[in-house]
Amino acid sequence: MKSLKFLVPLGLFLVLALFLGKGLYLDPREVPSPFIGKPAPAFELASLQDPSKTFRRDDLLGQVWVLNVFASWCVPCLQEHPLLVDMQRRNVAPLVGLNYKDKPEAGKAFLQRHGNPYAATLVDFDGRVGIDYGVYGVPETFVIDKQGIVRFKHTGPLTPEVVQSQLEPLLKKLNG
Repeated sequence: MKSLKFLVPLGLFLVLALFLGKGLYLDPREVPSPFIGKPAPAFELASLQDPSKTFRRDDLLGQVWVLNVFASWCVPCLQEHPLLVDMQRRNVAPLVGLNYKDKPEAGKAFLQRHGNPYAATLVDFDGRVGIDYGVYGVPETFVIDKQGIVRFKHTGPLTPEVVQSQLEPLLKKLNG
């Protein structure tokens, strides 16, 4: 009976150590999204360039598009911005910018200074649409298919490797 009392804590320790050890090999930037495979949340937001115009998620049904969440105060957004400009130049997919929790004047100045890769730039001043999309922080990038289903989410700045190995192949497949 004494040996059994010793084995139970040892067994629990080994199971806990196994889970903790596995966690060391996980990438903390790969945050799973509950939206993958589900309809993108609906929204209607004002355009950054012309606040009298609104834009809805449903305006893009029938085409594959990329939603990029950014802010002028976000240093990683500036790091990924040249990749977005290049994607726009190569016409990879329509890019929609979601200016997240930012002053519209600052968002406009950011795009004027660094180039505007977006087919539409939307104002999410209070962050409600970002919350609907499960945004953890900026930048974040989503791919939405022709039926309005979220097919991809990347948390953090895009890198050339992510664009070449994940984003562009998925866009080609969805458009194929």
